[in-house]
Amino acid sequence: MQRFRRRIELAARQDEQGGQVRAVLEDDFHHFRVVVDHRGGIVTAVRGETPRHPFTACPGAAPELNRLAGMRLDRIASSVTLHTDATQQCTHMFDLAGLAIAAAARGDRYRRYDVEVPRHVDRRAPARLMRDGVLVLEWEVEGSAILGPAPYAGVDMRKGMARWALGALPAEEAEAALVLRRCALISLGRLKDIDREPHAHLTGRCYAQQPERALQAIRIVGSTWDFSERPQALCLDDQDWLDDFSDSALPMS
Repeated sequence: MQRFRRRIELAARQDEQGGQVRAVLEDDFHHFRVVVDHRGGIVTAVRGETPRHPFTACPGAAPELNRLAGMRLDRIASSVTLHTDATQQCTHMFDLAGLAIAAAARGDRYRRYDVEVPRHVDRRAPARLMRDGVLVLEWEVEGSAILGPAPYAGVDMRKGMARWALGALPAEEAEAALVLRRCALISLGRLKDIDREPHAHLTGRCYAQQPERALQAIRIVGSTWDFSERPQALCLDDQDWLDDFSDSALPMS
């Protein structure tokens, strides 16, 4: 596996009363879908699907997304963490729900993020993010540290980056930076054979890693796929589902 890739796509339709956002995420380790319904500026329902996931416990997190019902639409995707406990959620579906809610708040019809992180050499790698087909961020990372360029140089992706980004960057750049941060950290998973790990780690950081279920969250061997040379395959199975909502979707690259 020469490079980690992730694609996120969001498509929406809405009118004066409300609407719906459909969102999908696929990368080497995950394939998730989220639907957010809203009315009068309020989230009314959130649903998730888990076509491909690393642990047997992951699908159990999908119903937890509906704890976001009642939240006011917010342009800041990470505002979902103010409404419910992120550690009781699937990290990736929860991120995706936040992006969908932010898209609804902005009135977006369509958005796509494409991220790639080539294989690390001595724990270092470039990390790139494209938004709607345009390169908007490119970092050099080493482990969890961003080496550059400014203003990101010296930022630790594991220590307070969300607070820093939301305070120091324009809102949409902060959103993109937090999408890239997540991917840069996840890409470190390629440095080990995760299929040799029998179950989820007991960290308490997400739904599957809670003490009451981590030991029963069994690794799904073979759920990691390699998109190094086939980025066009990411989210390919989701296009009909998304196209119901978007007449301006970008061509697959």
